[in-house]
Amino acid sequence: MTGLRERKKAETRAALGWAAIHLTAERGYDNVRVEDIAEAAGVSPRTFNNYFSSKAEAIASRHLDRSLRTAAALRERPAGEPLWTALTAAALEQFTRGPEVEAMPSPAHTQWATGVRAMLAEPALQGERLRAVALAEAELAAAVAERTGTDLATDMYPKLVAAAASAAVAVAMGHYLDSTDPPAPIERLITDAFAQVAAGLPAPPR
Repeated sequence: MTGLRERKKAETRAALGWAAIHLTAERGYDNVRVEDIAEAAGVSPRTFNNYFSSKAEAIASRHLDRSLRTAAALRERPAGEPLWTALTAAALEQFTRGPEVEAMPSPAHTQWATGVRAMLAEPALQGERLRAVALAEAELAAAVAERTGTDLATDMYPKLVAAAASAAVAVAMGHYLDSTDPPAPIERLITDAFAQVAAGLPAPPR
């Protein structure tokens, strides 16, 4: 029962986070209320408040939760797997479509990308986005430290890897939004971004 309860809580949180993103991309940040998000997710505003303190936190939660799952998945990867191979696999696991996306699919790419870019530029979101990134990188760094036998207190390596991985995902997602319709699959972009980082970012041929 505990496992089922936790899974249902995670599904509700994901549904609320996705509804917040979907409605904000569609209508604009100032035109979305907590009540709208709750209704779209099929829960009450009181339930929303049990999970999030604001719509900004709900929007930022999707990146945070995906990153926390990446760290958890990294801990489960085979011990002998190269670090960036394991990181790539762990990250890609988190980009499968969940039931919340199936229930509320995004519109055509051009319309969706325009809405998401406007959402990401919203000043009211910046504090929560920075907080989510910091929490996500800290957890990923801890997982990298465990895997590599490094010390978070004395070694820069795990934090550098976490920051690089976070930046690679952000750049891949930005490239996805900027792509023409149809865009390259996000999984391919993330794989390529991680591969370039793992290779030391060699200069491309002229």
